[in-house]
Amino acid sequence: MSADPKKPESGPGTTGHEWDGIEELNNPLPRWWLWIFYASIAFSLVWVVLYPAIPIPGGYTKGTLGYSGRTEGEQALAALKAQRAEALKGFDAVPLNELKNNPQLMQAAVEGGRSAFKIYCIQCHGTGAAGGKGYPNLNDDDWLWGGSMEEIHATLVNGVRQPGNDDTHMSLMPAFGKDGLLTKAQIADVTEHVLAISGQEHNAAMAARGSATFAQQCASCHGPNGEGMRQFGAPNLRDAIWLYGGNRADITATITTARAGVMPAWKGHLPESTIRQLTAYVHSLGGGE
Repeated sequence: MSADPKKPESGPGTTGHEWDGIEELNNPLPRWWLWIFYASIAFSLVWVVLYPAIPIPGGYTKGTLGYSGRTEGEQALAALKAQRAEALKGFDAVPLNELKNNPQLMQAAVEGGRSAFKIYCIQCHGTGAAGGKGYPNLNDDDWLWGGSMEEIHATLVNGVRQPGNDDTHMSLMPAFGKDGLLTKAQIADVTEHVLAISGQEHNAAMAARGSATFAQQCASCHGPNGEGMRQFGAPNLRDAIWLYGGNRADITATITTARAGVMPAWKGHLPESTIRQLTAYVHSLGGGE
């Protein structure tokens, strides 16, 4: 509140400082505020003495208590690793196909795999492992390369279409349109045939013509009935599960330009124990065989 300089009794008075007719009021801070301010200074001084606080060349002041948040975090992490190691004792010695016979060990492996999945796999398969266009859904029971524990493990270890890995899953679908193997009319007919065998609306006459082309060009990988062959990673075309989309436009694009998704070979990048835990987790999602 300002005061009338002609009536000093109307305000707190002045400090005696004056410039060009402007006087500085003498309005001290509340005593409670000053005590809090002084207490904060005292607290800060105590903190500087007890805890790490001041950056100095070569590091920082350590404090008389020697406390370190990093050390505390490292100790907690070491304790967690020890707890996990205890829960997984003997895990690496158990064959994957026998792991489900030990529910406690299986559960520990699944939880370990769940953590690893969130670090290494969600970028492609999503947080819930539902995948997306071009990235398989791991919750269903449709498997390009097999869904048993051993087959999932082999996929994780060797990846899909990984150069330099002789054991990687490898198959190549021809780009029937791009490479001129089929005409646009033939591709349209095969598309209608695929729509027909997958139970979708289709042009019957075109589908009939496409059936013959399918038998000549596609059945060697997808099977004569379009049910797929895992040894080639060829999907089942008769169900409602589509990796790259199952409408007319998507099927036409797939036949025209082909698909060749890749997956990392985790061998050499992750410890074998972590790969086995990922195997257990993926198998547990609901679609494992």
